[in-house]
Amino acid sequence: MVQFSLRRRFQRRVLVLRRCIRRLLDRVFMSCLGKTVRYRMLPHAIMMTPASPSSPPSSSSSSSASPSIANESSSSSSKDVINVAPAPTSASINNEVDSDLVSLKITLLGDAHTGKTSFMVKYVGGEEEQGRVEGKGLSSIGKTLLVKGARISYSIWEVEGDEKSKDHIPVACKDSVAVLFMFDLTSRCTLNSVIRWYQEARKWNQTAIPIIVGTKFDDFIQLPIDLQWTIASEARTLAKALNATLFFSSATYNINVNKIFKFITARLFDLPWTVERNLTLGEPIIDF
Repeated sequence: MVQFSLRRRFQRRVLVLRRCIRRLLDRVFMSCLGKTVRYRMLPHAIMMTPASPSSPPSSSSSSSASPSIANESSSSSSKDVINVAPAPTSASINNEVDSDLVSLKITLLGDAHTGKTSFMVKYVGGEEEQGRVEGKGLSSIGKTLLVKGARISYSIWEVEGDEKSKDHIPVACKDSVAVLFMFDLTSRCTLNSVIRWYQEARKWNQTAIPIIVGTKFDDFIQLPIDLQWTIASEARTLAKALNATLFFSSATYNINVNKIFKFITARLFDLPWTVERNLTLGEPIIDF
């Protein structure tokens, strides 16, 4: 019995000694670190897409981190915080968003009061976010559409029809994919001016698709039938001479406005869409 009790006392002392040694080692270990380490749980999106181990760390990762992480690390400078990967910047997001964006510039030329502005506003509709930019003799407006999975941004430039605005023709025609030469169907003198506008435009752009647009068709059909026939014949002859497509349109009733831009897009991208020729007098003519 005496031997058994001595053995139990010895075992207890050994256990106590082990506990003391463990506590001492823990204190020594913590004093060597000198600072606590706090861990942060990674967001679900980042855990699903781990960073590549071969990519070197960015020197600006701390400055581009999300605000909540940046503020936390700056307020606790005495502690080491394991930061998550920085969120993508707005520039990188915009680059990804704009990767499928195709920009097309289209120019409207013609005499004053031929309905260029009404035509442009009718097509764009109520898209205020891309707003209209106006200057002296020159204005532009934009519209973006989704076509075959790609976003197409139309930038439409209008040159006013007075003499002073001719100085803007080089800027307006540069890089344009199509030029719309517009005339008033009720004013034959504006039709005769199309040749002059065509010659000026070709000085600065020889590759743009030429389109002749007769505006105010709703007023045109109120004219005498013989006058309608004369104007339509002259317009068709001019379009053939300039190798241009002819459209009669009305911004008031949205006649052939959208169809003209569909025609341009189909021509540029070889889309399976064809416009039907219409030579019936009294109807909006389409000739090519």
